[in-house]
Amino acid sequence: MKDTVVISLNKFAPGAKELADKLGADFELYSKETFGDIFGRYKRIAAVMSAGIAVRAIAPYLEDKWTDPCIVVVSPDLRYAIPVIGGHHGGNELARELEKFGVHPVITTATETRGLPSVEGIADKRGLEIINKDSTRAVNSSILDGETTIQIIEPPAIAIVPPGVSVLLEKGEYIVGVGCRKGISKEEVLGAIDSALSDEGIGREEVLAYATTCLKKNERGLIDAIGEIYGNLVFLDDETLKEQNPESPSRAQDKLGLPGVAEPAALALSKRKEIIMNKRKYGGVTVAVIR
Repeated sequence: MKDTVVISLNKFAPGAKELADKLGADFELYSKETFGDIFGRYKRIAAVMSAGIAVRAIAPYLEDKWTDPCIVVVSPDLRYAIPVIGGHHGGNELARELEKFGVHPVITTATETRGLPSVEGIADKRGLEIINKDSTRAVNSSILDGETTIQIIEPPAIAIVPPGVSVLLEKGEYIVGVGCRKGISKEEVLGAIDSALSDEGIGREEVLAYATTCLKKNERGLIDAIGEIYGNLVFLDDETLKEQNPESPSRAQDKLGLPGVAEPAALALSKRKEIIMNKRKYGGVTVAVIR
């Protein structure tokens, strides 16, 4: 299925259809139901209509900037392309793509207007996933001030970074949350992770990151296990874990003052918050899988 669609009011359909053909995109005539019908099916939407009509039509379907499609309004005369939703998430790129067909892009995101990159843009160009998405606002602001550097760490390596650092990883579908008893062995951790992934039919290559509490940052068996499979291990602070609402009860509430470890850690880093496997114990290791 194509990832781009051009939507147009009937009166602008001839030019919009031509634009869709040039883009290699699908075409849909606008109606009150159109955005609801196609919102989850396309990553990029070009709407040939006034910005007011488009904004009011899409408003009921907006949920999260990380999962919503990007929306570019194209003026009815096909002169201007204005990303109104998801500029950093494909909208600016689509507007610039339209420039090849004589449509002038009107970019409003702060970094791009100054010719600077954004965290989201860097991730997109390199085919990477932003693991701590809440960091991007502060980091993009820092890019504007000329205070941000990009550090590339070659594997195998372990990086412990504060929340204000945006972490970009090779793309994967799943977050695996891991909790374990003190002094756990590498073999026990590996066995638990492999069992959990096997139970859900998931390959190691499909895992974006493994997540746990920062209380485990010196847990050698856990660190060595993730390092052996070249995984990305992310340690989360108490505040981040306490913000989550896991489905499964946990004794960590009484022992650590946390709502849990494996499940809330996986929830915190996941994009869709879709639980694949609630926390499950494998000996001295607890594992949860969330997409």
